[in-house]
Amino acid sequence: MSKTFQRNISLTGTINFTGLKLTKAKEYAAGVPGIKVALQHSFKEMGGLEALNTLSKMNQKEGFDCSGCAWPDPEEPSKLGEYCENGAKALAEEATYEKVDANFFKEHSVEEISTWSDFKIGKSGRLTSPMVLKEGSVNYEPISWEGAFEIIAEELHLLNNPDEAIFYTSGRSSNEAAFLYGLFVRAFGTNNMPDCSNMCHESSGVGLSETLGIGKGSVKLEDLHKAEIVMVIGQNPGTNHPRMLSALEACKNNGGKIISINPLAEAGLIRFKDPQSIKGLIKGTSLTDIHLQVKINQDVALLKLLMKKLAALDAKGELVFDHDFIHTYTNGYESLLSDLDMYSEDTLLELCGIEEGIINETVHLLAKKSKIIICWAMGLTQHKNGVANVKECVNLLLLKGSLGKPGAGTCPVRGHSNVQGDRTVGIMHHVSPKLNTTIENVFGFKPPTEEGLDTVHAIKAMHEKKAKIFIALGGNFASAVADTQYTAEALQECNLTVQISTKLNRSHLITGKKALILPTLGRSEKDVKEGNARFLTVENSMGKVHRTKGVLAPKSDELKSEPDIIGSIAHAYFKGNHSVDWKHLGADYGAIRDGIAATISGFKGINEKSEGAGFYLPNNVRELDFSKLPNGKAQFSSCPVAEHQMKGNELLLMTIRSHDQFNTTIYGLDDRYRGIHNERRIILMNQADMEFQQLAKLEVVDLVSNYDDIERRAEQFLIVPYNIPKGNIAAYFPETNMIIPYNHFADFSNTPISKSVIVRVEKR
Repeated sequence: MSKTFQRNISLTGTINFTGLKLTKAKEYAAGVPGIKVALQHSFKEMGGLEALNTLSKMNQKEGFDCSGCAWPDPEEPSKLGEYCENGAKALAEEATYEKVDANFFKEHSVEEISTWSDFKIGKSGRLTSPMVLKEGSVNYEPISWEGAFEIIAEELHLLNNPDEAIFYTSGRSSNEAAFLYGLFVRAFGTNNMPDCSNMCHESSGVGLSETLGIGKGSVKLEDLHKAEIVMVIGQNPGTNHPRMLSALEACKNNGGKIISINPLAEAGLIRFKDPQSIKGLIKGTSLTDIHLQVKINQDVALLKLLMKKLAALDAKGELVFDHDFIHTYTNGYESLLSDLDMYSEDTLLELCGIEEGIINETVHLLAKKSKIIICWAMGLTQHKNGVANVKECVNLLLLKGSLGKPGAGTCPVRGHSNVQGDRTVGIMHHVSPKLNTTIENVFGFKPPTEEGLDTVHAIKAMHEKKAKIFIALGGNFASAVADTQYTAEALQECNLTVQISTKLNRSHLITGKKALILPTLGRSEKDVKEGNARFLTVENSMGKVHRTKGVLAPKSDELKSEPDIIGSIAHAYFKGNHSVDWKHLGADYGAIRDGIAATISGFKGINEKSEGAGFYLPNNVRELDFSKLPNGKAQFSSCPVAEHQMKGNELLLMTIRSHDQFNTTIYGLDDRYRGIHNERRIILMNQADMEFQQLAKLEVVDLVSNYDDIERRAEQFLIVPYNIPKGNIAAYFPETNMIIPYNHFADFSNTPISKSVIVRVEKR
């Protein structure tokens, strides 16, 4: 590392190839292999009977919510099981028999563990008791809960001002934990609340808020069944949101069409074999009707081309656009047409890299339909122009009048189970005067009024020693964010880092001078206080709030719930000298929900309404109410196409997940849908690019980026020829996060550019 620290920590683990095996890419998702792999993982980690019994309660009305993705549950969940392969893997990781206890940390130093792979670290097991890493030490030691809370309180009191503390939140946390956490952070005196939304769908929130007046999607699950067209852009649901495939299948069975737009042709969008039925397992359903293999980050160019051709048809009198809708509900239509006129079709065709015949087929389909849903994920948001990507999607929907009616609307697909709920209940670095006022009225203190730090600026503040304490409510911050080296240096500048976690990860090893691990209950575990079983709530990707209640015995008697931990930290800090009874509030979830209902719009009656299927939060787009926007109307946007100034030997990299992965959690070493087995250090590359750069299949190379004259290098990757557009490559994160510059991010949202990084491929 470029700085000297008290511990010799590896940021990546020892780099060793693990035995790559290549097979033909799959042409369908799920099916018998999906069932087999799900059960193998579950049985290995938690035993057969317990696995089957617990899986039967996942995503059920009286059970617990999957800790994986935020895909919504149907009104009547399947009795056969409402979970996917990766949901089963997520449960297996949480319910594993393996434990990381005091003896483990006595035997293994943080220096040694840091040399392990992320896969091996994750497989170590569940954290069981609070641990402290003292200054100058390389081994965690046991500490009492009271001792841990006192250390945090003392360090917070030593700060010169509250803005020297950073409070990070992961999307796994419940509404109750997130609300209480945000309440404490504001009572402490700062809005430094970066969260995982900053790194994923922040671009969606900004783009949607500015055009439609709400930072979340407008559709319900049933709308996907009713849609005439579902466009899936920059998303791989077969791996990242597998239960979405059932909704797409329902759309197809009802006569709908699916258009996929992605640089890779993913198995999950080719064919889906539904494990819920014999017919589905045997035959399956072809999903994608049209696949547009767009070049990385040329989605704006593609959408402009589609709209330009649609506008030409509309001008001929074919009534392609919904002019009544445009006149009644929108602002900026003429400006949009003028913007489209600035680009020639030939220029847009060259930029997006798609044959005109397929473009015309897509235009023909879109011209005749009005019930259109656009779904997207990180493939749209993690670019310099991530916000523009989202706004261009909105443009198309506004032209077609595809909002505020069944089977139509926006569908940003959230990547973590309650990341949307965290933001809804107040986890944000921005200041909401309305929220501040209600907090003051309900809880009796004045929240801070200065904007806090988002993720990238929190890292910068720590690196510059302007922030000295980092507390994480879940997540694996060190591995999840961009610029691994810079981030590690930033964290190690802190006086104290605190991780509230269920399992061991690399963030427990890249620490401040002192570090604490506070182990918490998992989503699947019973949460019992003084003999009473407690429940929590979450919000799914479509704005529905519902209960989650664990069923398994906790892995350790020393585990505490997140609200209990937060309440205890606040109690230790304020020592009873505050308007809020933090200790009581942390223990009484009903009281927390009463506080949410009193301060957050749409949560009135949450204690009762969250039972069963739950309830939807207000959504102005569903009501076609744009009164809070300029002129009281939805906004068309003029968005420039993406530009990347690249040299002849440079390529555009997008980071991706493998099928054996959820965010930074590595379940295994296979990516079987893409035909890649037992290896993660690979680069997917077009054969023509390989020949141009004189690279052979399986040749060992480094990936190098150079931003602001700073060279960043990720070492030892194997070249794999793959069907990807010329000039583009793909590789897995977190292995490639170290070459993503922390200070290059999306305009307006500050989301890292993880899906369009200019790199060189260098032979070793």
